[in-house]
Amino acid sequence: MPNGHTPYRVQRGDSLYRIARRFGITVDALMRANNLTSPTIYIGQTLQIPAQRPEVYTVQAGDTLYRLAQRFQTDPEALRIFNRLTTSEIQVGQQLRIPVYTEAIVQVEVANVRNAAGTETLVIAQMVRGTRLPVVGGGDDWVQVRIYDGRLGWIARQLVNIVPHSGERPILEILGYYTEEEGPTLPSSYQSFVQNAALISDSGLFHFRIDRENPSEIEKFFAFADEDMRSLVETGHRNNIKMLPIIHNLLYERGNQEVNKAVIHGMLESAENRAAFINNIIELIERYNYDGAHIDFEDVNYDDRQLLSAFYQELGQALRQRGYYYAASVPARTSDEPTNPFSAPFDYSVIGAAVDEFVVMLYNEHGWPGSPPGPPVSIGWLERVVRYTLTKMPANKITAAVSVFGFDFNLTTGRNTYITYQMAVNRARRYNAQIRFDEETQTPTFSYQDEQGNRHEVWFENAQSIRAKLMLADRLGIRGLALWRLGMEDPAMWEMIRQTIVVWKSVT
Repeated sequence: MPNGHTPYRVQRGDSLYRIARRFGITVDALMRANNLTSPTIYIGQTLQIPAQRPEVYTVQAGDTLYRLAQRFQTDPEALRIFNRLTTSEIQVGQQLRIPVYTEAIVQVEVANVRNAAGTETLVIAQMVRGTRLPVVGGGDDWVQVRIYDGRLGWIARQLVNIVPHSGERPILEILGYYTEEEGPTLPSSYQSFVQNAALISDSGLFHFRIDRENPSEIEKFFAFADEDMRSLVETGHRNNIKMLPIIHNLLYERGNQEVNKAVIHGMLESAENRAAFINNIIELIERYNYDGAHIDFEDVNYDDRQLLSAFYQELGQALRQRGYYYAASVPARTSDEPTNPFSAPFDYSVIGAAVDEFVVMLYNEHGWPGSPPGPPVSIGWLERVVRYTLTKMPANKITAAVSVFGFDFNLTTGRNTYITYQMAVNRARRYNAQIRFDEETQTPTFSYQDEQGNRHEVWFENAQSIRAKLMLADRLGIRGLALWRLGMEDPAMWEMIRQTIVVWKSVT
């Protein structure tokens, strides 16, 4: 959710109403910001998204809070609360502030969301206590909300607390990557996920990859029972979290990227293989009740770049036809030149046009084999990559994927190891090392010498460094942050998020 004037390029299927809803503003505000005299827009047109702050509206003859709530896609109660009105009566000429974003927060153990107002209507979802739902309308006894898969529903007013927001705090998406346990030092994401579900917009479940033996098929990456996965998806949905499977081509043989490249080449090389793989993605979504798909391809031959682009486009068409959401995590690059073989095969313009959400992976600045010491994602690196990405697609498609982990660089041996926040803090304590916050990179760091006399430099992330990245994401006007991965973070990060931003749920 941008807080400043942000350019947006009109896409196929856009309308002023859809664009206004996407950015949490009103159609009137959008038309005024662009001097439009009619709602007609055209593909390729650049619109300026106005600053995200409360709009002031002067009450006209015939206005009521209910009619104004309909006009501005909010709730009558939100207008009353936001303007500190003691009654629902308003007067001609009275000035009212319009909330930028309104939430309904569930106040009971389980609340039904229905397809229409009324207790006899169809239940389309159930939400648990504390769940946050974006409000898009309301009446006397019912509030209209948006749920994880983009559908609109109605929830009884008595079950929720209405919270209007002025835009003073940034309104940003938080995407949480989810994995199973990766060994004794890298825990499962489960506890972090369930404890902080109210602050997670959507989740990418790192549980599937291209089958090495038959690359038109999908195999499980972790061992898990189907019923456990369905239960996890249901838990996400009950907290209004969009749940997507991540499908990747990684870690067949540790340290051997050539295998990864060969496997994805086998999927990409023929139209028949790509079509079969896409059909298997659709079946995967349906099997576990996911809300769409999230692609994370990372090791690709440069010669396969055109086939890769074709796949992203073909998958996008198949998912759109079925109403499914489409995200892709893509390696970071800062220019059109193919100077980095890791990111060179990925055409940002093509992929950006195909997907609903373009997640640019930033945690390769340092930490790769042979890397010099430094932060996984410095604030400067984030800005350079995102600014390049903004030249290829609208800001409302971009999410910045950042680390919550760190690296311990052994300066003597030239090797580095992956560490969680807690591991970094424990190591500093063990070696009596002073942690300092590097202002230039906005990252915590410390140095120590181990028992063998090896010198180490540690760079990691904490609540302060994640806050700096959130604020930059807001200034750049992008959707928000994706966090790799849940379970490795500074626990204080979640309270920081709660106090610093409003988490944008049910992102469309």
